[in-house]
Amino acid sequence: MATAMAPGADLGSIEALKRVKATETDWELKLRAARGQADEAVQRLRSDADDAVKAAQAAADADRARTVEAARASADREAEGILADGRKAAEAAARGEGKRVADKKDAILAAVLAGFSKD
Repeated sequence: MATAMAPGADLGSIEALKRVKATETDWELKLRAARGQADEAVQRLRSDADDAVKAAQAAADADRARTVEAARASADREAEGILADGRKAAEAAARGEGKRVADKKDAILAAVLAGFSKD
């Protein structure tokens, strides 16, 4: 059954409406494609940002581990030096050669009294 045209309807205006509708459809498709591309770009950027954060965290963790290990090694060296100084001081004290004046009192007293000896 053929569609009857309303009296006074212009074929040109129907064609114009069809062109408008086709243009609207075309632009809707273009907008949908643009939105899809934008969504993909946002997802890609989020993924890149997440990857960058993870890489930065891994680098920070590695740097922290290196710094802690260097500090530990430095503390170990310092502790060994302190222990070596303590051992030397202990050995000197055992021989009567302490660092304090009180530890050397006999030697000082002998030196002072040597000046009062009878000639």
